[in-house]
Amino acid sequence: MSDAKKVALDWVKENEKNLVDIHQEIWELAEVGLQEIKTAKILTDILEKRGFKVEKGVAGMPSAFVATYGEGKPIIGIMGELDALPGISNKPVPTEDPLVEGGAGHGCGHNGYATTALGGALAVKTAMDQGLVKGTIKVFGCPAEETLVGKVYMVRDGVFDGLDACIGHHPSTFNGATLRSGNAMNSVKFEFFGAASHAAGSPEMGVSAMDAVELMNIGVNYMREHVVQETRIHYVVEDGGHEPNVVPPYARSWYYVRAPERELVDMYYQRLLDMADGADKMVGTTHKVTFLSGAHNGMENRVLAETAIANMRAIGAPTYTEEEETFAAELAKSIPEEKKRIGRMKSPLPDANELAGVNLNTTIYDPVGAGTKGGGSSDVAEVAWNLPTVQFRTVYTIVSAAGHSWQNTASNGTSIGHKSTVFATKVMAGTVIDLLSNPELVKEAKAEWERQMDGRLYKSPIPTGVKPPLDQLKKH
Repeated sequence: MSDAKKVALDWVKENEKNLVDIHQEIWELAEVGLQEIKTAKILTDILEKRGFKVEKGVAGMPSAFVATYGEGKPIIGIMGELDALPGISNKPVPTEDPLVEGGAGHGCGHNGYATTALGGALAVKTAMDQGLVKGTIKVFGCPAEETLVGKVYMVRDGVFDGLDACIGHHPSTFNGATLRSGNAMNSVKFEFFGAASHAAGSPEMGVSAMDAVELMNIGVNYMREHVVQETRIHYVVEDGGHEPNVVPPYARSWYYVRAPERELVDMYYQRLLDMADGADKMVGTTHKVTFLSGAHNGMENRVLAETAIANMRAIGAPTYTEEEETFAAELAKSIPEEKKRIGRMKSPLPDANELAGVNLNTTIYDPVGAGTKGGGSSDVAEVAWNLPTVQFRTVYTIVSAAGHSWQNTASNGTSIGHKSTVFATKVMAGTVIDLLSNPELVKEAKAEWERQMDGRLYKSPIPTGVKPPLDQLKKH
């Protein structure tokens, strides 16, 4: 182990309690996308105090920030995600029991993601201050990943420009990194406008905006049979009227359109626009389209993934106490066996079928999922289309847990989640130090990225003039 890594890992060990406290404080705040003001303040206050130059409110988003330390090349980015998910609040217990009724919860582990970025950067800074490694590190506070907003607008506005490589850590059910490509996506709202009337006494005078929403949804649902297999199109009706006795003069739906390539998203999105026009013609409404955000399909970097995994193996995965294993076993009881089997069938892990009796997975895997495509999306793709990028993963929840679930929120608030963040902080520090101290490694990562981008040209999916949707969760 290099002197720089030893200094950095010693710093993490000495500051483990502080990191756990920050992890837990952000877990309790559980602020949703573009509202992570307190979360961002926790992080920026510490970074400023430790000598980082902090730029706040970047790309028009109050909770987005960039913190810079060091000078010269290489310039390595460290991503931190900030947002929680609505509706999955839970106490740190193995049963469904909301901490805040109807509240948000960190069921995707972004409190750990953010804490790892902070801790990893501070650990690397300690080695830099002792003259053991040179270069520049940048910490990116990225809001609203769940609605694919933060990094998309940050990339469009040049916030990630000039980096040689960028690393993130995402809490997971396994230790390793995936090379699977996620879907590209558009996020868009459709508002329909009609005319109110008495639904029984004078229905002929009304124009139902809700009818238009429903007819558009029907068209989309018939379209599902005739799109490429990995496509995902889903929606919610945010406003469908009030009393049944009033023909709804206003209705609003929110759509995600996902497909394995950006070009396919554009094609399917145009069909949705046509369906909205058709709904107007059938019902007599008018409508408004509000484009919120879009993203590319994912592009992970094997060189960076293998570097992170090498650091994982040098450090060693966490082990778990009897109490932690008991908690995990109780938590697993909340998931039907059939769903556990389905999860193993879908898993990219090479030993998935052997995990039937495992709750906390301590294996460290080689990169998995190369050449496959996942159904989800991430705005990390926008960074990855512009420079070598990877997200490595560490265990913060049980093998069988679904993404974005209360089970994840629960385990994340316990020592299981704490161990994930501390382990990931060590891995982050080691990986960044490798990149700062080994120019050939950076060249290899860039060469791989250039091969991936051969024949591709990045273009921001955000239409000209569109600003971050700061009111995206607003209810009319």
